Amino acid sequence: MIDTIEIRKAADRGEADHGWLKSHHSFSFASYYDPKQVGFSDLLVINDDRVAAGSGFNKHSHRDMEIFSYVLEGELAHKDSLGTGSVIRPGDVQLMSAGTGVSHSEFNASETESVHFLQIWITPSTKGIKPRYQQQHYGAAEKRGKLRLIISSDGEDGSLKINQDARIYAGLFDKSEQGELSIIGERHVYAHVVSGSLSINGHRMKEGDGIKIWHADKLLITNGKQAEVLIFDLRPNELPKVD
Repeated sequence: MIDTIEIRKAADRGEADHGWLKSHHSFSFASYYDPKQVGFSDLLVINDDRVAAGSGFNKHSHRDMEIFSYVLEGELAHKDSLGTGSVIRPGDVQLMSAGTGVSHSEFNASETESVHFLQIWITPSTKGIKPRYQQQHYGAAEKRGKLRLIISSDGEDGSLKINQDARIYAGLFDKSEQGELSIIGERHVYAHVVSGSLSINGHRMKEGDGIKIWHADKLLITNGKQAEVLIFDLRPNELPKVD
């Protein structure tokens, strides 16, 4: 297996501290801009957010973007203009297809504890679709020692359906557990270490690290130490196309 890689260290990410919100940006976002980090294929945003108790993002609008949240600790309360009201907890995956336009708010559901979650944006393949909301729980047993498909273009294997040619996996790895993913065709792959540490194709990575991979035919995850990881199998485009 011959691959080309670029590691994005956690310490090199952009940072924002608004008091109630502390965020790390894997890619350019808001006031943080790095011309070398403006997304990868259709993956535009990975924000690692910690929101203080009782705080959150007031109602605001999006259109033509696939947005999903992945809660690590605490609870996130969601409300939107589609009439959806839900609480997102660890193990839950929330996916909102903004399409022609949707307004939403995301607040810490607790008045005493912070919430820690990833907010991820992926550009859509088709603009102007009808907005939709999806949420599904994937328990630890489904991800333990393997890569569980959580988002795909066709909703395969109980995954949430995204408006893009993308497949997203989540996995938990510790000690001798190993995960393997075959990469079919000239795909781009991005991995984000959610917590702990592990090796991906022999490259050691820790919490907050990301890795861009080109020209690989296989992804091999080994030597996990209480690790959680997200894997993005993406189209072979160098940068997201955002109008």
